Amino acid sequence: MTPRPTLLALSLALLAPTAAAQGATTVRLGYFPNLTHAPALVGLERGTFQKALGKVKLEPKEFVSGTTLTEAFAAGQIDIAYIGPGPAINAAARGMPLQIVAGASEAGAVLIARKGSGIRTYKDLAGKRVAVPSLGNTQDISLRHILKEQGLGAQTDGGNVTVTPVAPADVLAAFAANRVDATLVPEPWGAALEAQGHLLIGNEKTVWRGGAYPTTVVIVNTKFAQANPALVAAFLGAHGKAVAFLTGKPAAAAASVNRELEALTGQKIDPRVLQRAMNRTRFTTALDPAALNEYAALNVEAGYARGTVNLAPFLNPGFQKR
Repeated sequence: MTPRPTLLALSLALLAPTAAAQGATTVRLGYFPNLTHAPALVGLERGTFQKALGKVKLEPKEFVSGTTLTEAFAAGQIDIAYIGPGPAINAAARGMPLQIVAGASEAGAVLIARKGSGIRTYKDLAGKRVAVPSLGNTQDISLRHILKEQGLGAQTDGGNVTVTPVAPADVLAAFAANRVDATLVPEPWGAALEAQGHLLIGNEKTVWRGGAYPTTVVIVNTKFAQANPALVAAFLGAHGKAVAFLTGKPAAAAASVNRELEALTGQKIDPRVLQRAMNRTRFTTALDPAALNEYAALNVEAGYARGTVNLAPFLNPGFQKR
């Protein structure tokens, strides 16, 4: 796949003023404890974001899903966030003041079946309980598309597949207690389940679009960005450095991700398991408008939107003032 142009150069060239010259004294950052949010994890663990922001305080806030994050975003509690395209597009459709300013990760989601569940293929999901991080999130929307392709459907859509929300870090316990039969889950939790002997049913390439799909993007509150453009530019520059670290020094980056995940979840991932998860995930600052527009159509298909939203007003690579 031909790489798309990086947003780093755009973000760094926006404005000359220092971050501290802006009016805000705090940047409130939302993110998840998943490998698909690795740019956030290494940016926090290595202090990359705070260094870029200077005297402006970074206030990170951890969430378990895009659904809960967008609720906080709507309440004005978040300025910048790492989030899946599904919740980002749903938020845009509901009129939230946001701009999608950068990519963060692609692929990095897999479908795992609990050993003993009898599931060997997507069609075997019929009559089963399948976990997703939250209803309406990116993996939920992807799962409903998979079910439709297989002639199946969620119970809420008249089918017989029970789709239930479980935080990714809690799926291991849910499998152990036989509370769910399968999960469409972001990494590294899929690889962690596989290491316990559970079965990989769909890898990151078979979930959707041959693996060429965004899993995490960066959004900013439009009003915050308009009032603090240099802060946003500084953050995006740090985001670009975090992505460059992940792609250029994968071993060191994996160690950084693991330390942050352990601090957030109390779970340390075996390095070999984490490496498998990283092999299924791509990190990038680039946005793919075509994929995002296709995802908007999947939102409608899943019943989370009445009509496909026009994303053009919300796609703003590097945040350029309009």
